[in-house]
Amino acid sequence: MSVSAVPAAAAAVTETERLAIDTIRTLAMDAVQAAESGHPGTPMALAPLAYALYTRHLRHDPSAPLWADRDRFVLSVGHASMLLYGTLHMAGYDLPLAEIKRFRQWQSLTPGHPEVHHTPGVETTTGPLGQGVANAVGFAVAESHLAATFNRPGHDIVDHYTYFVAGDGCLMEGISHEAASYAGHFKLGKLIGFFDDNGITIDGSTDLSCSDNAEQRFAAYGWQVLHVHDVNDLDEIDAAIAAAKADAQRPTMIITKTHIGFGSPHKQDTAKAHGEPLGAAEIVLTKAAYGWPSTEPFFVPDEARAHWTERVATRAALHGEWKVRWAAYQAAHPELAAELLRRNANQLTAALDSAFPVFDTKSGNVASRAASGVVINAIALAAPELVGGSADLTGSNLTNVKGATYYAPTAAAGRNFHFGVREHAMGAIMNGMGLHGGIIPYGGTFLVFSDYMRPAIRLAALMGLQAIYVFTHDSIGLGEDGPTHQPVEQLTALRCIPNLLVLRPADADEVSEAWRVAIAHRTGPSAIVLTRQKLSYFGEPARARAGVPRGSYVVADTNGVPNVVLLASGSEVEIALAAREQLAANGVNARVVSCPSLELFAKQDASYRASVLPAGVPRVAVEAAHPMSWYQWVGDTGAIVGISTFGASAPAPTLYEKFGISADNVTATVTQLLGA
Repeated sequence: MSVSAVPAAAAAVTETERLAIDTIRTLAMDAVQAAESGHPGTPMALAPLAYALYTRHLRHDPSAPLWADRDRFVLSVGHASMLLYGTLHMAGYDLPLAEIKRFRQWQSLTPGHPEVHHTPGVETTTGPLGQGVANAVGFAVAESHLAATFNRPGHDIVDHYTYFVAGDGCLMEGISHEAASYAGHFKLGKLIGFFDDNGITIDGSTDLSCSDNAEQRFAAYGWQVLHVHDVNDLDEIDAAIAAAKADAQRPTMIITKTHIGFGSPHKQDTAKAHGEPLGAAEIVLTKAAYGWPSTEPFFVPDEARAHWTERVATRAALHGEWKVRWAAYQAAHPELAAELLRRNANQLTAALDSAFPVFDTKSGNVASRAASGVVINAIALAAPELVGGSADLTGSNLTNVKGATYYAPTAAAGRNFHFGVREHAMGAIMNGMGLHGGIIPYGGTFLVFSDYMRPAIRLAALMGLQAIYVFTHDSIGLGEDGPTHQPVEQLTALRCIPNLLVLRPADADEVSEAWRVAIAHRTGPSAIVLTRQKLSYFGEPARARAGVPRGSYVVADTNGVPNVVLLASGSEVEIALAAREQLAANGVNARVVSCPSLELFAKQDASYRASVLPAGVPRVAVEAAHPMSWYQWVGDTGAIVGISTFGASAPAPTLYEKFGISADNVTATVTQLLGA
């Protein structure tokens, strides 16, 4: 595949432009020095690019940072946060100079890495390298999907670009391969990336560990590849962006040659400029090299501020133009406009509540993954913003909406997604889709492969972002595939992530209610954990409707005070119920509690928890997974029937018997506990 070229332009930068650019550089140096930690070199190098984007190209309005049709900018090199903070400050966002001075300090608006919903103008939380690249892909996916869904001839109401900046570290991380491959295949022409090619990592030259040809790599993905040979040449940046926009069929990577620590007499182009302050003496020398008019830290020339204000006002005027177009769209297509407003406001349809299915004995005796597929299709019409798919496991995860089209370059309105064998990128692309707005993303894979997704899941939880993970084949119950595919520690690992809601339903009605909870849960991601094997149907939909949102509830009780409480989740609830019958034959009264979500149960008030788990009554937890999640619930006087080793390759019934996840073993454990 050929690689495009952009001829270098030789136009000089004006003195005012140079002053405006150097303001970003000096603010970065001063902030890192004041904090005594941080990364000054990359902001110093990329200041011209940030200036060009925010004053010449980006559709943005600092007075309305969440304007729906704004361009998105993602700083995947999150350690270079002062590049973004300095730019947002100069562009007029609500980020005063006092917050720049408090860089990396307690409760400042300028944390070490950008955090969405914390600093105005920050679109996503970046830090772990490569995540921002995949988030940017997700933003571009969402733009293309919503544009195809809502735009009409003469009314391109969704029409914006996504820009990102990546560094050597982003491209070394494997997620960048997954995300870039996806973006090229789906021809995301409104995605424009800049590769900061400075040749330096923390350890030293990139030659120490990497000899990739980034140009050939991205061309092979199906991207247009351009070059900016000197990032200080603004006209060269302009030409590259113009060429990127001219190719609507390919995402564009602009390889941008920079000098880390630009202007520093002793640290330019060295690893010393990467991750530590320049030092007070070196800052003085660097400012002198810039011809900077003051030695005062955090000095912002009036001329530079006025220039930024004037240039950004021109970009912000695009918001007003869009409002005029939006009014025309509302008049021409009022129903579509109302639907787009509803989605962007995160409001669910009135029809959704009654769309969740109620199962019966005939339809409910199925694997919970099968019940999940039924739920997805039942609610699809009432939740058109629910879009997603699977990491090449659609037939196993059952995530497709039947009859709906698949998202494709020629069918971007499709709501079914083929993410390919790209679990890590799927999670991070989902994050970008959700952050964009107008979409509730979901993605499926086997529970064991949540390990591949974990960094993206963690960031979704950190961002308080709604995303729904459909994790099937949730235990040794998947059987013959063996220990490589049988999750053991994954449930505990997921439950350890703050702000992640883990839901492991025990029957078909619990599956329906788990989906209801997940779709209503707007302040963080949800993981719905599902079986391959069939489950019994309890036939108590009203009880499930009331109990699942509370995390745990009684599914079988005794006439009086129980002798023991059996707690279980998912497929092990029916094992607990069978053990209850055995114990009753031996004169032991057992209460069985289904625990679809330990996180939700922990949030209930003390009186409700006590009504489910009465004080002084011994407890035994049952789950075909690592026992760590359960110790806080069974206490020192309880016991856990779980798995602390890896599984094995055999049919599921054999595995449950051999690993002791059985009614007989639960009965024996209770007998021993009560005898003791």
